Amino acid sequence: MKAKQKKEPTWDAIGKAIGSKIDKGCDEGEIHCSTKSCSAGPGCGGAIYGLGFLGALVYFISTAPDFWGIIIGIIKSVFWPGVIVYGVLKFFGM
Repeated sequence: MKAKQKKEPTWDAIGKAIGSKIDKGCDEGEIHCSTKSCSAGPGCGGAIYGLGFLGALVYFISTAPDFWGIIIGIIKSVFWPGVIVYGVLKFFGM
């Protein structure tokens, strides 16, 4: 006789099972469900980036020797906070 092989569930089946369990819990009131839809907002990071941008903008414009130095300073100030974050992550080995 052949031994029955147990069929492994796929990730899609696992996801559907978890989703149906959550939906059932929401309907029965066992799980607190929010009606808000998920959205990727800037959160606190937007304020930190904005402060970094403004600080870099003031620095680069105040040290610019001419008009094109100001234009380059504006462009640098947009990317400067990202460069700093990259340097910090590289420092910590992440």
